[in-house]
Amino acid sequence: MNQPTSSPNGGLASKVRERLILKALERKARGLETEFAVSPPTSDSRSQWADFEEHPGYQRYKLISEGAKKIGVASPFFQQMESVSSATALVDGRELINFSGYNYLGLCGHPAVNAAAFSAIEKFGTSVSASRIVSGERALHRELEQALADIYGTEDAVVMVSGHATTVTTLGYLFGARDLILHDALIHNCAVEGAKLSGAKRLSFPHNDWETLDQILHRCRGDHERVCIVIEGLYSMDGDFPDLPKFLEVKNRHAALLMVDEAHSFGTMGARGFGLGEHFGVDRTEVDIWMGTLSKSLASCGGYIAGCCALVDNLKFSAPGFVYSVGMSPPLAAAALAALQILLDEPERVERLQRISAFFLAKAKSLGLDTGLAQGIAIVPAITGSSLKAARLSHALRPRGVNAQPILYPAVSEKSARLRFFLSCDHTPELIEPALAAVADEWGRH
Repeated sequence: MNQPTSSPNGGLASKVRERLILKALERKARGLETEFAVSPPTSDSRSQWADFEEHPGYQRYKLISEGAKKIGVASPFFQQMESVSSATALVDGRELINFSGYNYLGLCGHPAVNAAAFSAIEKFGTSVSASRIVSGERALHRELEQALADIYGTEDAVVMVSGHATTVTTLGYLFGARDLILHDALIHNCAVEGAKLSGAKRLSFPHNDWETLDQILHRCRGDHERVCIVIEGLYSMDGDFPDLPKFLEVKNRHAALLMVDEAHSFGTMGARGFGLGEHFGVDRTEVDIWMGTLSKSLASCGGYIAGCCALVDNLKFSAPGFVYSVGMSPPLAAAALAALQILLDEPERVERLQRISAFFLAKAKSLGLDTGLAQGIAIVPAITGSSLKAARLSHALRPRGVNAQPILYPAVSEKSARLRFFLSCDHTPELIEPALAAVADEWGRH
């Protein structure tokens, strides 16, 4: 990492140089996107269209990588962990206070979860070796799906092998050219990609703004057949959540469907960790499509949809991401099922997570960190306003025993670049206080 020069003028010159480099990189990246969009291949340029090194995505990656080297920033990506990612983690042979994983309830690595996975391997092996619709069905699949449906109070549920693919295939299959998908401006990429795949008209509305959503639907509801509103239970970048009762009023007023992505809210919100619906005390059958992932609170991998039988059966028999994909691996299904049982048996894990998250947020604010929209549930950002500063802070914190990943442009806008802190029920004040003290100390140096 470049060190600040001792001369005030030198330090200022260095910062101006870095800013100019970053601006040039942004202009080049935008130029690549424009060129890719408007320049059809010609007989003289066909060779570049057959060369992956000329792909605009790779060109952008090279620009960012080379620019980072010029201003002395080490890559924060693809770090190798050597242990379970929990409140602490072993990274490059050193134990760090860890805020980079979403093992919210400390169930990844739990002996009962591990034992369930081992047992499933002994009985079924590591793969079901087929799509579930042909010969990949195992009792574990249905046990997990029924347990999820019971928690949501829905008629049924279906689990799939990937959280991202669950949303993509659900939206991509259920909706079409005569439909409309409306999503929060900060919605996860999986919903955007699913909406694109569907061919439906896609519109975004300002973050958590149910009033603007209502106005949009007043104007255009009559132009479409099915309308689906997509929101998240807990937004993974900002740590805030929507006013679910208001969104339910809007969807009912306009005869729309509502899909809630519970990837980060299940296991973290509500007295028992049952998610956004429990947090607000609503009848969860009012939400048409509950989507969630198994990789966070449930210590496994995959995704699920919970809802009425017609929805679930439709997906199981026709959604390409389910029908044409291998069934969930037995140890992963068993691990999720065991984690779900611990969630039911030990609600104190949820209480500890919520308490320590609130402690972290209050402490961060007291140190003057910009925590944005965070509500103090599992996720707290520290907004730097600069990708360069975020990357340098992350790098500087590692030698001080803190592992916190930066979120950089273009994942967020440049002014919203940040460090992101994931909390676990296993974090304690004794871990958090020195970690945040290090953050505050390094903040002023970068």
